[in-house]
Amino acid sequence: MKGMRVTLAVAVALVALGVAGCGGDDDGAGTTTPTETTPAGTALKGSVGPGFVISVTTATGEALGTLAPGSYELEVEDLASIHNFHLTGPSGVDVSTSVGEEGMESFQLELEAGTYNFVCDPHASSMNGSFEVSG
Repeated sequence: MKGMRVTLAVAVALVALGVAGCGGDDDGAGTTTPTETTPAGTALKGSVGPGFVISVTTATGEALGTLAPGSYELEVEDLASIHNFHLTGPSGVDVSTSVGEEGMESFQLELEAGTYNFVCDPHASSMNGSFEVSG
């Protein structure tokens, strides 16, 4: 019985150490905060699937801050045939991958000030997001 208590105590301690270490670095290195501006010409990376996940980041995987107006290349990685990636916004921006298709697809975008929305059309209520362009 005593051995079981020791094993349980060790397991609890390991879980506590694991949880404490999951916070990442506290200095913010490698992240873009919403108050920073991502410059025009930066490549953007879109991703959808394989689970019910959709996102847009910089090409290096950093979170987007506010984007500066200008030209961007958006490379979308569609990882599930049940999803698509659909981006809409000001000045007629309306690009998407196809439901039923998987793979990489690139789009040249001219982004102006405003809010841009991205969504998986078949799962729009749970797979969606947005980003801002201003300046």
